[in-house]
Amino acid sequence: MVQNQIQIYLTFLLVIAAGLAGYAQVPNTDTIQIEKQRILKQEHFYDSLENRANQRKLTGWLYDALISPPRPYVDKKALALDYFNKYEGKIIASININALDVFGPSCTDTTKKADNWAEKAANAIHTKSNLKTIRKLLLFKIGDMLDPEVMYENERIIRDLPYIRDVRIYVEQDSVYVGLVNVTVLTKDRFSFGVSGGVNGTSSGDIELYNRNIFGVGHEVSVKFVGHIEREPYLGVETYYNIKNIGGRFLDIKLGYLNTYKREGYVFDLRKPFLTQNVKWGYGGFSARMYRTDRIRNTDPVKVEEPLDLWVNSFWGGRSFNISPRHENITELTLLSGINNWNYFEEPVVDPENSHFFANRTLYMLGLTVSQRRYIQDQLIYSYGITENIPEGFKNELIYGYDANEHGDRHYLHFFTSNGNLLLSRRGYLFTSAGVGGYLKNSKFEEGIIHGEVNFISKLATAGRKRVRTFANLNYTLGVRRFEIENLTLGENDHIRGFDSDIAIGKQRLNVKLEHVVFLPHEFYKFNIAVFGFVDVGAIGSNKQLIFKQDYYSGIGLGIRFHNENLVFETFRLRLAFYPFPPADMSFVGFSLDEQSKQRFISFEPIGPAPMNFE
Repeated sequence: MVQNQIQIYLTFLLVIAAGLAGYAQVPNTDTIQIEKQRILKQEHFYDSLENRANQRKLTGWLYDALISPPRPYVDKKALALDYFNKYEGKIIASININALDVFGPSCTDTTKKADNWAEKAANAIHTKSNLKTIRKLLLFKIGDMLDPEVMYENERIIRDLPYIRDVRIYVEQDSVYVGLVNVTVLTKDRFSFGVSGGVNGTSSGDIELYNRNIFGVGHEVSVKFVGHIEREPYLGVETYYNIKNIGGRFLDIKLGYLNTYKREGYVFDLRKPFLTQNVKWGYGGFSARMYRTDRIRNTDPVKVEEPLDLWVNSFWGGRSFNISPRHENITELTLLSGINNWNYFEEPVVDPENSHFFANRTLYMLGLTVSQRRYIQDQLIYSYGITENIPEGFKNELIYGYDANEHGDRHYLHFFTSNGNLLLSRRGYLFTSAGVGGYLKNSKFEEGIIHGEVNFISKLATAGRKRVRTFANLNYTLGVRRFEIENLTLGENDHIRGFDSDIAIGKQRLNVKLEHVVFLPHEFYKFNIAVFGFVDVGAIGSNKQLIFKQDYYSGIGLGIRFHNENLVFETFRLRLAFYPFPPADMSFVGFSLDEQSKQRFISFEPIGPAPMNFE
């Protein structure tokens, strides 16, 4: 009995090693026969292992959680294009739009009904997306010849909207004329109302109310109440209104007013992105007048004790050219220009060595981008059961800037490259990026940055009724002649999840993140559940010596995520982590219950020119 149990455990460990080694090897595909034999042997091996593992409850559970036979890859984009290809070139005679209820029906089964009083009440409260709003999102119109790529791309654009759960475009042959087709667009909304909030220690907290699809026209409105028991105003407000897709031109405008103990001011944001490869002109602008704030931008890691009084403005525009019109994958050449301006009305009270960081300045920029992008579809990556659009392609970006600075003019230059593709044999997705940039003043390099990153997402595996994925990330950042006030951390962007220390900082950082996620088949009150375990390791410190000689920190933990794709709520996350050898200002153990914003894929879309971020 004991011998059999030991044999099962040894077999289990051998499979782990074989699985890891398999990721680094490309199978021999010289002949179809060899490949078929390999697949048959592989299936037999996993069947045998599963039978052995299921002889014990523990090994059976471990097999389901960690070891899964390869899952056949389904090219959903090819299936979608095959469907539309049958009608290619035919004239669109009519377009019908149908917005489904939030709860009950789906785009693949419109006959389903809400099955309880709460869902029925939510359907009654929710305002469906206005049909005119959906029509403005369409890239085709009556009288156009049907283009399969346009149909596929249009589904992607609509599906990416925060208030849309799913969309399907169906084509039907006209019953009278062979050359005509009728198009039906089915959309399924998310419930647009949401609530968010949190407590910071015992002295401050906030609560936010928002609607991602107010009146069904796609506009967004949010109001956040922010309180502090010691700092005025004791109860403040942050409110934003986002006008989406003005005039059907995919132009968005965001307006904001803020007056809390953290900051007071106004925000204006305008965006007209290069949404598709057929968009020739893109532009945008951002303006923030802050009478009182502890940082330049919300995401800026540099904080100051005395409030800043400043005005930040940035504007950009660009023109895109198709330089490979005869190829299936379009390559874009994009010419860009932009202006960034920082104007301080009162000089910040900082140490002399950091005063240059807060200089009044205007940065004029020119950019050249060569990019290629396409999208494939998959599920259960950053979302839960809905179709996700995964970008493939590359982007190479060269930016030059002239910094008209009150402390002395200087030049700026950076090169950034990124690439993402589905791996050979459909083993997963690999995204890489690298960049180098900085300023040149009096023939000296300053405020420089060297950055590299690798992201790997494994293919979706089957473990009984569960689905499993593994995520890996390698990130390296080096600052060259940065200001004393600028420092990297391990807590920002969860380089080590849940890590929060003012001691573990520096000008150089290297970290590795591993996460194993099990998507459970059962729901909890209509919420999808994912269990995850993670190991994060980071080194951080001075840029005067090798990163491997710096201080090392780590985090090991597990957690559970809850999310309902019918709601606009963020993902709820419960996490327990242990930090071996933590810094003096941190505990060995960390527990958190919070919200996790949806992660985004690396995008290969041309954007406005801007300096590389040191964060």
